[in-house]
Amino acid sequence: MIKCEIVTPYGIYKVFDTKILNVVTIDGERGILKRHTPLVTMLKISKMSTIEDGERKEYAISGGLLYFENDKARILTDAIESKDEIDLERALNSKERAQERMNSGIEIDYLRAELSLKRAINRIDVKNG
Repeated sequence: MIKCEIVTPYGIYKVFDTKILNVVTIDGERGILKRHTPLVTMLKISKMSTIEDGERKEYAISGGLLYFENDKARILTDAIESKDEIDLERALNSKERAQERMNSGIEIDYLRAELSLKRAINRIDVKNG
């Protein structure tokens, strides 16, 4: 088993054991199993999945950093939500606001709006399966 700890700016989000940790890194998708080689990598805004207590769990993660060594994974991220925690209506509203900002023609921080849109779409995708 892999011991996984997820940390946000608000503290420890969750600590759990998993048989596999599926993440999307800047190099592509990775499935991390017990005895995986040590790894430090950046995570993309994406879906993360695990198997906890024999059940598949899915999370929307807003990017971050993954440290893996000696069957211990530590994920540092600004935000993460499990599929069950995602408020679909709120995610849809966030997507709409980000699209409006990007299409408004008003001088805005385009990169910030684009990242907001990606996070909203990711949350919607994870919630809808």
